[in-house]
Amino acid sequence: MAEDWAAELVPSSATEPWSVATLNQWLKDCVEAEPALHRVWVIGEVSSAKPFPSGIYFTLTDREATAAIGCVVWRGQVDRLASLPEPGQQVIALGELQLWPKRGELKLVTWQLLPAGAGLQALRMQQLHDRLAAEGLFDPDRRRPLPAFPQTVAVITSPRAAAWGDIQRTLLQRHPGLRVLFVPTLVQGDRAPISLMRAIAQVVVDGRADLLILARGGGATEDLSCFNDEQLVRTLADCPIPVITGIGHQRDQSLCDRVADWCAHTPTAAAERAVPSLAELRNRWAEQALGLKLAMDRYLQDRLDRVDLLQQRLGRLRPDRQWQRETERLTDLRRRLGMAMQHRLDREQQRQRALNQTLRSLDPNQVLQRGYSLVRDDQGAIVRRAAQTQPGDRLRIQLADGWLEVKVIPPPTKIAQLSIDLKQSP
Repeated sequence: MAEDWAAELVPSSATEPWSVATLNQWLKDCVEAEPALHRVWVIGEVSSAKPFPSGIYFTLTDREATAAIGCVVWRGQVDRLASLPEPGQQVIALGELQLWPKRGELKLVTWQLLPAGAGLQALRMQQLHDRLAAEGLFDPDRRRPLPAFPQTVAVITSPRAAAWGDIQRTLLQRHPGLRVLFVPTLVQGDRAPISLMRAIAQVVVDGRADLLILARGGGATEDLSCFNDEQLVRTLADCPIPVITGIGHQRDQSLCDRVADWCAHTPTAAAERAVPSLAELRNRWAEQALGLKLAMDRYLQDRLDRVDLLQQRLGRLRPDRQWQRETERLTDLRRRLGMAMQHRLDREQQRQRALNQTLRSLDPNQVLQRGYSLVRDDQGAIVRRAAQTQPGDRLRIQLADGWLEVKVIPPPTKIAQLSIDLKQSP
């Protein structure tokens, strides 16, 4: 259609020469008649850029094709640009192609200029960050305190990642007997955000966990892009359970790190922050008990020294009335000291009984006393699933009063069965 319209402007005689003005006007009309040229995206490298009172004039080049096109941003549009043209910068320009008839120049009148490649991704990420920050998702005041002694910790990560192994070892070393809910999920790729959101929802619906760890090992920036997904960030912000992230990168924080209640740089650090060390608690209690004993000994010795001093003064003061008054005062001091010591000892004994009760509740042997058992392979590792065994494997079952050695036989069904062919241990 544009070709038919343009053909009407061609001179009637093919030998009739055109004027320069006629030719340029004809080219301008052709450009303006083409709808596809009214809004075009052009990617290239800025080879030159010069500001003028009317606007900024710059040139976009394509080095591979050795091509270039002139561009202009009018003064009223400069403040609306996401990025100013700088020589050597790869950009994406949005604008309209126009032809200047006086000089026969074709230019791209630019409305918007975006950095290309990683720069565009960074710009989009910054815009998302600013929008979420404006909503208050990253405010320090909205971060919740973590439970001091969590009873159940949920872990969301990939079952094949080293992060899961690191978290398991750390939790077992620091807090034996802790209940751990593992929710396997994807931690990389386009489907990872949906998988992570489903895992978070599963933990919330389950309702047993009082702390959530979202973890992943280190990786390239593009591998961690799923943790910058807007819907995932909002899901994590709305999670009613306190969240610790251990995504495993120290160069910068993902948006999930910024919205979490606590951010650790590695999965191991996340597990260490999640639970206290029972060994450290025992040592701290022992140190406090020893300090209390030494303080009481010093206090008693000071009181005894005071008694000796009073006795010496009493020996120098002969009147019976003075002696009786000091005796009564000493008796009252002894009574008050005894009551204070008894009150302090009763309080510490109650605290000791509470700590002992807590330690007994966390003792794995108490679990065995209730009829449960532990199954280990010949390497000593705990067997949690039948799929971890093969026919012919030898296993050790630990009971409350001893252990059994068993051998796995081929099952008649898909469920692995055990055959006891060794004697029970004493």
